[in-house]
Amino acid sequence: MLGASCVISLSPGAGAIASMATGMRFGLRRGYWNIAGLQLGLLLQIAVVAAGLGALLANSTLAFTVIKWFGVAYLVYLGIRQWRASATDVSGVDGEVAETSGPVMTLRGFLVNASNPKAVVFMLAVLPQFITPSAPLLPQYLIIAATMVAVDVAVMTGYTGLASKVLRLMRSPRQQRATNRTFSGLFFVAATFLATVRRAV
Repeated sequence: MLGASCVISLSPGAGAIASMATGMRFGLRRGYWNIAGLQLGLLLQIAVVAAGLGALLANSTLAFTVIKWFGVAYLVYLGIRQWRASATDVSGVDGEVAETSGPVMTLRGFLVNASNPKAVVFMLAVLPQFITPSAPLLPQYLIIAATMVAVDVAVMTGYTGLASKVLRLMRSPRQQRATNRTFSGLFFVAATFLATVRRAV
C-alpha cells in the first residue's frame, strides 16, 4: 500500500499544481492550509469508495459527467485566479494573509481533490487489491486512509516547499507575473486533461 500511495501522490495532477501554486504565492507555512484541504478531499474519496458509492460513480454516466465538469470548471477558475494574481512583496506575504484566509485556502484544496471523479474511479480499481474481504473492513480502510494521507502530506509539503523557494527568487513583478501565468497554464492543462477523461465502459 505504501508503494501505491507514493505513486498516486507523486503522479503530476491538480493537487500537485495547487500545492506548487500555493507555495509560490503564500509560502510553505500558509501552504499547509491548502495541504489540509487536499487531505480532506482525499479522505472523502476514500470514504466514497469504502461506502460503495465509487461503484455507482464508475457506472453512472450522469454522476461521472456532472462531477467531471464541475472539476473542469473549478480548475479553469483556479487558472484564471492564478493568471490575474498580483505580484507579491517577497519581503513578506502579510498582504496576502488579509486577502485569503486559511479556511478559504483549505476549502479550495478540498475542492481540487473532491471534484476529481477520475481519482475515485482509480482508487476503486486499486484499493480492493489491499482489502481482505473476510476481515473487518473498517480497520483496513482506516489503515489505508492513514497511509495515503501521510504519504500525500509529505509529497505535497515537498511540492509546496520547493515552490516557496521560487517565491524568494522572484524579485521583480515581471518575474512573478511570468511564474503566475506558468502555473495558470498548468491549471488550464489539468482542466483540459480532465475534460478529455471518459468513463470506463
